[in-house]
Amino acid sequence: MKTQEIIAKIKSYDHFKGKILLNENLSNKTTFKIGGQAELFIKPLNYNSFQIVLDILLEDNIPFFILGGGSNLVFTDQILHKVVISTQDFSDLDYFAPEDLPSEFGKIEISKDECLVSCFSGTPMSKLVNFCTSNCISGMEEFAGLPGSIGGALYMNARCFNKEISDVLLCSSYMDYSSGKVLLKKCRTIKEEWAYKKSPYQDSKKFITTATFLLTQKKQEEHAQIESNCKNFIAERVSKGHFKYPSAGSVFKNNHSFGKPSGAIIDQAGLKGYQIGGAKIADFHGNIIINTGNASAQDVKKLVTYTQKIIKEKYNFNLEPEIIFVDN
Repeated sequence: MKTQEIIAKIKSYDHFKGKILLNENLSNKTTFKIGGQAELFIKPLNYNSFQIVLDILLEDNIPFFILGGGSNLVFTDQILHKVVISTQDFSDLDYFAPEDLPSEFGKIEISKDECLVSCFSGTPMSKLVNFCTSNCISGMEEFAGLPGSIGGALYMNARCFNKEISDVLLCSSYMDYSSGKVLLKKCRTIKEEWAYKKSPYQDSKKFITTATFLLTQKKQEEHAQIESNCKNFIAERVSKGHFKYPSAGSVFKNNHSFGKPSGAIIDQAGLKGYQIGGAKIADFHGNIIINTGNASAQDVKKLVTYTQKIIKEKYNFNLEPEIIFVDN
């Protein structure tokens, strides 16, 4: 199906609300600032509109990519022929009433000093952290300064300062499109289904719609301490150079059985500062590849491959990337 036919089909639904853009620049959609153009870029305004788009694409077997905050992605340098569906406009959040939890979850005890906060998957992590800080809610401080969206954090089971997002995630809802038909489902977090940088949403045809977190409600006099903790975590990120250049943060997962973080292994191999094209292993952190200004997706991919090769040769150790390359 041609692009104009897809657009016409979407617009035939009176209930569709959102933006449909042609040849949209992708480099400004990611923290790496790399990428060509999306032939068709769609920003649904709500989940009903999102489902309309998803139904159409599934029905006609049209490849697509769901984009959140773009903090862990490298888009192709070429024109991307997959339809990109953005979740950026799904960013509402608020307290969630415990009595509104699905009955199929069974009885869930919420103590008087606990509270639930629910948000849409497109909500920036910064917005959730700021909401919690403003309302004297503790539990999200370690994620202060983490770029990207809530959906992406769940998908990757984001880990910051030894805390995983699944540690505070009570439940989530999602659109299951594995059967070719979109089904809305909810699930309670089962710890055994989550692991280091792993979630049940990976390698599946499930689109995260909402996340509900079990957090601690503090008193007003504790607001300053929560705010201070957030600032300290952000300061530590700044001191490590996370925001000096466009990047995707950590490139490789840590293998805790090896005994050293991936960054330390890369540093030990003498690779810090190694550069291919505009992509460079940061001088200040072995596990961060930076865009020095004109890096291409191919530069990053070649540098990732080269790093894996050297580490394998030197230490017989396989580095597993956590950044996602989006190609046609």
